Amino acid sequence: MSIFDHVQNRFARVQQEEMSLQEYLELCRREPVAYASAAERMLEAIGEPEVIDTAKDPRLSRIFSNKVIRRYPAFAEFYGMEEAIEQIVAYFRHAAQGLEERKQILYLLGPVGGGKSSLAERLKLLMEKVPFYAIKDSPVYESPLGLFSPEEDGELLEEEYGIPQRYLKSVMSPWAAKRLKEYGGDISQFRVVRLYPSRLNQVAISKTEPGDENNQDISSLVGKVDIRQLELYSQDDPDAYSFSGGLCRANQGLMEFVEMFKAPIKVLHPLLTATQEGNYNPTEGMGAIPFDGVVLAHSNESEWQTFRNNRNNEAFLDRVYIVKVPYCLRVTEEINIYKKLLEHSSLAEAPCAPDTLRMLAQFSVLSRLKEPENSSIYSKMRVYDGENLKDTDPKAKSIQEYRDAAGVDEGMEGLSTRFAFKILSKVFNFDNHEVAANPVHLLYVLEQRLEQEQLPRETFERYLRFIKEFLAPRYVDFIGKEIQTAYLESYSEYGQNIFDRYVTYADFWIQDQEYRDPETGEFLDRQALNEELEKIEKPAGISNPKDFRHEVVNFVLRARAQNNGMNPSWQSYEKLRGVIEHKMFANTEELLPVISFNAKASTADQKKHEDFVARMVDRGYTEKQVRLLSEWYLRVRKSQ
Repeated sequence: MSIFDHVQNRFARVQQEEMSLQEYLELCRREPVAYASAAERMLEAIGEPEVIDTAKDPRLSRIFSNKVIRRYPAFAEFYGMEEAIEQIVAYFRHAAQGLEERKQILYLLGPVGGGKSSLAERLKLLMEKVPFYAIKDSPVYESPLGLFSPEEDGELLEEEYGIPQRYLKSVMSPWAAKRLKEYGGDISQFRVVRLYPSRLNQVAISKTEPGDENNQDISSLVGKVDIRQLELYSQDDPDAYSFSGGLCRANQGLMEFVEMFKAPIKVLHPLLTATQEGNYNPTEGMGAIPFDGVVLAHSNESEWQTFRNNRNNEAFLDRVYIVKVPYCLRVTEEINIYKKLLEHSSLAEAPCAPDTLRMLAQFSVLSRLKEPENSSIYSKMRVYDGENLKDTDPKAKSIQEYRDAAGVDEGMEGLSTRFAFKILSKVFNFDNHEVAANPVHLLYVLEQRLEQEQLPRETFERYLRFIKEFLAPRYVDFIGKEIQTAYLESYSEYGQNIFDRYVTYADFWIQDQEYRDPETGEFLDRQALNEELEKIEKPAGISNPKDFRHEVVNFVLRARAQNNGMNPSWQSYEKLRGVIEHKMFANTEELLPVISFNAKASTADQKKHEDFVARMVDRGYTEKQVRLLSEWYLRVRKSQ
């Protein structure tokens, strides 16, 4: 199918389908979706969730405490927002059941750049998926059921067409009342149309923004008189009225109120009656206008706090369903957010050196976390990301302990994803000759940007500490391992050999037995075994070798039992992996001739250097980055 056919088919699909009122009622008998509320249609558009038993995934089980969680494909790329999305879906579920939520404003509360607007846009997009039915030509897209009286017609409609009486709650609009008078009370003359909500045409979806305190009035919500019609109709005639307000356009759909609490309080009053009573008054002396939709509002916390602390606003406070949308506090999900943003830009194909996104995500998350007591904030960040620090940091607490100590407002402050992405944009464009990103440029740009931000002194120093204390030193270790891994062609095999030899020696040492090397025939007594083991342990600073050896051998024996008697991978045991890497990378001097970009003394050295660069390129670096990062690493190591 060509793109032209595709667009034509989409246009044809959403065109109005017209029917008589009788046909509509017959349809209601067959298909309850014909009279579904906006909340019910939203639930249908969101669809069924994917149920995940987190107990089956080690990382998720630590993050969600083995609970069963629901993930909705409709919000798949909203990373780290499971809680907020579950609350939003709960709001629509309860509203669809006719509970108190159907009378409340759905209010997204969160810091700047935290994803509130993106969530609002997604909800409006979902609202477009399922059609609804309205009286033909009605300027407020009112339901045909509004033509019936709940008290007098409710029982009859339920008996004849199976329409529950709770769906007959809206009043007839002044426009419909005038038409009914013209038809002499014959409701069969009304026609019904099937419509698709549309953001583009403002059909059952509208957006209202706060205006100036002096000139914004309720007409932005309820509409106003069209002065061009006053020569034909009286001022209180529905045909002289312009039903252009946000509530008028969003009936049977969704109205988004951006930065709601920046608007003058007088403008918000129609929302109270619209949500509570299902109708609101126009600016002229006409009858009430029906509203059977969802009001979605969002703003930042400072506006909400100001509004909440004003005692005059108490009537509002009870009618707001708050969903907190904090910043992402998990590094892995924060990285996914950056990847999503990059995919939607021309930087999608630009080279990005390993660890660049992780380092930026760690910095962003650290800025949002509350400092824990008696524990490192860096460890807290890792625990929040689902890491198990039992073996590496005895002071680390459980995720629940950290959350309880931090309180409910964690994630509502710090650096936004928007700020982080602007940093990333600068890093990609830092080099005039190559559009690419790497962590060394990131560290430089971050420091530069923090100085320009004019942050409070305490905050600035805290952020700087994150760079100096956590990010930079760990990157030195990371790039060191990358370089030395590329230097050692058979890195993995080399590591496994050290691991297997260490385990064998430790096992014989524990059993107080001599060891005979099957290949060389060499005998090693307990003293010789101890010396060989110390050659591996000492570079890593193992303070209690006896306990360490017992621990490692016990781990390997358990692992062998589950692995057909084979040794596990040398990288499977975190503590010993660190020891082996120290042993492998203890001597930086021998690296210098190979990794430096100076003129080589021999063709053999040149070949080793070229192989090293090629292996680094295979690991995700550009040749220019290999040079920059190698020189930076050598410079930093020399200064330490």
